[in-house]
Amino acid sequence: MSESIDTNGKPYNRLMLVIVLLVGTFCTVLNQTILTTAFPTLMKAFDISTSTVQWLTTGFLMVNGIMIPVSAWLSTRFNTKWLYITSMIIFEIGTIMACTAPNYNFLLSGRLIQAVGVGVSMPLLQNIMLSIFPPHRRGIAMGLAGVVIGVAPAIGPTLSGFIIDTWQWRDLFGMIIPIVAVVI
Repeated sequence: MSESIDTNGKPYNRLMLVIVLLVGTFCTVLNQTILTTAFPTLMKAFDISTSTVQWLTTGFLMVNGIMIPVSAWLSTRFNTKWLYITSMIIFEIGTIMACTAPNYNFLLSGRLIQAVGVGVSMPLLQNIMLSIFPPHRRGIAMGLAGVVIGVAPAIGPTLSGFIIDTWQWRDLFGMIIPIVAVVI
């Protein structure tokens, strides 16, 4: 599973590609649920109501839901490699904005920008996995992608609770910034 040949006849390391894709997409999908247990802390930090703080998740999921079908259109028009890297850069910009947010509106903007990157990277992971594995190994590839897409949102609230109790809310985003930088 190490050296493979792409459609242009160039060799690539499939294992390294899969690791990068899985780690990057795990970080992006984790952000779907990472703020749920941080809402009381954010309400206090920004002096906002419950219905206002909920937009950090609602807005994120709305933009994410819009971008998922758009990613299909984008993947037919742009190189998959550069589309994935661009989605990770967009996600990283949103994460840095959220981490350094001086006010709620800036935090919300960062979350919406993050969602653009997540909405493109998540389906792109599945498309890339299907294209780099032969038909008889695609079940394993989809299983790996499914684990990442399923496990990341499931551990988000628990991880968030631990971070909020141990450090500060900004660390929810700060811990992801260097990992995504390495993925990019």
